Amino acid sequence: MTDQQLALNAISEAQSILEDYFQPRPQSIERTLDRLIEILERPDLVVAVNRLQRSNPRAEP
Repeated sequence: MTDQQLALNAISEAQSILEDYFQPRPQSIERTLDRLIEILERPDLVVAVNRLQRSNPRAEP
């Protein structure tokens, strides 16, 4: 899987979690944040994003 694919998959998963959070039923913000962190701190994703940022220096924060 390419770095771009890893990043897009993570974004898609995060969007799905947020969509679920905003459904009209009781939600736990703590659980939602835990799920988002679980996705966004995956070691393979962190490495992929770092590589993408190095290959496109203008994209760095």
